Amino acid sequence: MEKTCPAWKSGNGSVLFFFATAQPGSSRFFGTIQKFVSPDNQLKYRGLTDTTSKFKVVVLTADKFEDMEVFFPFFRLLEQGWLADIATPDLKEITGEHGYILQPDRTIAEIDPDKYDLLIIPGGSPGGAPATVRKIKKAQDIARSFFENNKPVAAICHGPWTLVSAGVVKGRHLTSFWHDGVPGKIKKAGGIWEDNEVVVDGNLVTSRWPMDLPAFMREMMKMVEQVEHNHERKEG
Repeated sequence: MEKTCPAWKSGNGSVLFFFATAQPGSSRFFGTIQKFVSPDNQLKYRGLTDTTSKFKVVVLTADKFEDMEVFFPFFRLLEQGWLADIATPDLKEITGEHGYILQPDRTIAEIDPDKYDLLIIPGGSPGGAPATVRKIKKAQDIARSFFENNKPVAAICHGPWTLVSAGVVKGRHLTSFWHDGVPGKIKKAGGIWEDNEVVVDGNLVTSRWPMDLPAFMREMMKMVEQVEHNHERKEG
């Protein structure tokens, strides 16, 4: 069985399709997010959001990401009208822990943090996306830039590993996945680890795992709304 349904259509006619396929004899679904050419045969930049949006989010991830922790905030911010860039070590397709495939928009090396209003660092397999991203110096630099400029950062599960590697957790309250040594690394780096579904400390929102996503998204969207409000005040 194969089903195809358009998930988004932008004003310029570009369409995003989601393919879900159930393998014979299996109840597991495999999905892939793909980009398509518009009617004028020009490959549009993902075709998901209005590229004239005033607000931009960058998601730092890699292969073996946690599917829900990427797609929940990604789709919610598209709904909000933000431009969302998925940034990875290279531009090869990446696969989530549960089989969903994602085509990145940018390499992490390309990202200029000054051009983004929000940073999201999702989790994934302990030996996958979080371990990959935290070792990339540019990813650490991006995190440091957001903290130095007091811009919103949202990290979930193993995502705070990158914040530890960037040296930005000292004296900050945050949470993370309970195991794989993440709380210990946070504490060793001077962070104040808490076992709560969501922890907010200034510009930082953190949560423990996918089941905390409702609380994580609630607090993240408060920051998103504050970014939009601050922009309106400056323009007003």
